[in-house]
This record gives sequence, C-alpha cells and structure tokens, in this order.
Amino acid sequence: MTQPACPAILVFDIDGVIRDVGGSYRLALADTVEQFTQQYRPSSAEIDQLKTEGCWNNDWEASRELIYRYFEAQGQPRQSVALDYEAVVAFFQRRYRGADPTHWTGYICDEPLLIQPDYLEALTQAGISWGFFSGATRGSASYVLQKRLGLAAPILIAMEDAPGKPDPTGLLLTVQQLEARDQLPLGLPVIYAGDTVADLQTVQRATALQPERRWIGVGILPPHAQSAADYAETYALNLKRAGAETILKNISQLDSTCVWRLLTEAA
Repeated sequence: MTQPACPAILVFDIDGVIRDVGGSYRLALADTVEQFTQQYRPSSAEIDQLKTEGCWNNDWEASRELIYRYFEAQGQPRQSVALDYEAVVAFFQRRYRGADPTHWTGYICDEPLLIQPDYLEALTQAGISWGFFSGATRGSASYVLQKRLGLAAPILIAMEDAPGKPDPTGLLLTVQQLEARDQLPLGLPVIYAGDTVADLQTVQRATALQPERRWIGVGILPPHAQSAADYAETYALNLKRAGAETILKNISQLDSTCVWRLLTEAA
C-alpha cells in the first residue's frame, strides 16, 4: 500500500543539526575571542549562555560580542575598544575555512555529519518536501550539503539571502521556494528543526506573521550539549522555553512517523 503524501513541509537548520560544529564553528569562535582579547577563551557553556539570549546566531557577531563583554568586565566601555569587525571576521574565517580561500583546509574539513543521504531520501519517499534555512554562509552550507552529502540542488536560504535569525524572512523564503518547486498546496504546516533559541524564536515570529498556517518548532540537542545529562536537560529546557514542541537527540529521529505524530498532536 502506497503511503499518502505527508501534508507538511520540513525545513532544517544546518549547524548542530545536519553537521556537528562543536570542533569547527564553535572552536573558531573561541579562537577568535582569545586572539582579540589575548587573555579570555570562552568555554562551551559560556558560548551557549550567550546564544540563549536569542540574538547571537551569527558567530562572527557572537565573537565580537564576547570580546566586547570581556573588556567591559575589565572596566573598559565597548565604545573605547578599538575593535575592527572585518578583522574579527577575517581571523574567524582563517580558522574555520583555512588560509586558502579556494582550497579549504580549516576546521570545516573535519565536521562530522549528523545525517546520511538515505535519511533525506526516506523523507522524499514519504512525500515530505524538505529544504534548509541556515545562518551559515552559502559557501559553508553548500560545502556540507553538496560536497559532503551529495545533494544536487537543495533548496537553501543562507546568510547572504535573508536577515539573521530570529527574523523569520529566511524561513518564509525557504517555504515559498519549496511550494513553487514541488507544486505544493498553499498553507501546509511547516516544521522547522533547529538547535538554538534563535531557531525556535524564528518559528514563533513566523507564527505571528502567518497565524493561519501551523508552524511547529522541533528542538535538536547538538552533540556538545549531550556531554552530560544535567547539561542536556538544561539545554533542552531552554529550547522548550523558546517554543520547541518536542526535543530530539538527533535529527534522524525526525522521520515520517515522527512528523505524522507532530501533526496529529498539533491538530
């Protein structure tokens, strides 16, 4: 018996959901803060604490903010700190991508994948349209989606294409492109899976803009948050408070059965 097409659209964040960035983006962030303070290296917990504020999805901006906060804690107002944002970005990128802008050799080359292509193929076979909305640069996102996962032409809205989260513009654009490509009926429920407070706040803002459509936020625990049970519990609670309707330990758990369950519970 053929399974009916699932009446929902599934959109993925990438970092912490599709790939583990604990040893790449987050490591580059810590390197950058240490470089520009010459003293302070933020811990993983301190990076998470910043991101629970919901407005630091961009790791370049998060690096700059932690640098400023370090100097403020030393009694130096941020407006007196001679900090060149472009220099911060350039240093971060040298760590993350590598010194050669064409042939990447940086931390990005060692990011573990959190899914395999057969997971996405199973969603397609179940009639679920899927795409990606990420705060990563298009180059970085395409690297993992096309070079690592072998996707030919995935629907992707990246940093250059829309304002940063929690602004929902990129999520809305992803949905529009999926509707057009797959000739979907308008108004299908949308599930957005992300690993940060900003991701879940994006869903809440999309709901405010389009209340006639059902928006469902799914929280994903990134690998670094699962290092200890109490830390995982706290991390999950923060995602719940931001609006996650369920918390999963790995995106592969968000299969067609889970999607149907979410739709049923949301009905």
